Amino acid sequence: MNKMESNMSQKILVVDDSSFMHSMYDMVLRSCSNCEIVHAMNGQEALNELGQCSEFGLIILDINMPEMSGLEFMEKYRSSGLPASVPIIIASTEGTEDDTQRGLDAGAMAYLKKPFQPSDLQQLVSGVLGGGRDQKAV
Repeated sequence: MNKMESNMSQKILVVDDSSFMHSMYDMVLRSCSNCEIVHAMNGQEALNELGQCSEFGLIILDINMPEMSGLEFMEKYRSSGLPASVPIIIASTEGTEDDTQRGLDAGAMAYLKKPFQPSDLQQLVSGVLGGGRDQKAV
């Protein structure tokens, strides 16, 4: 039993404007049978989801999205009054050192540059849901 399977059921909020990426997240994370993946297409939808349910164990967040970017989402989420303890992994094509540092400074615990290896995502998610809290860039 791996770390992801040993936890009680966890909800993961995936925030990305690409339907393809949502399908990919479903496929890569399906090995975690006790995880429920909830999808949002932009930051505003993500805030709405968080307002309806505070039981998320993880947020996977894109940066470039319509209506509200990932960094705008993080700012609004942190100041919204909603429980802001949910760990965030940024997964973005924006991957310069400055972009990565901006994301980590905004409160992300990890920054994953697209395209990424499925094993990198699985390892990060497993670490987060298993209790890991160290910031890192992949």
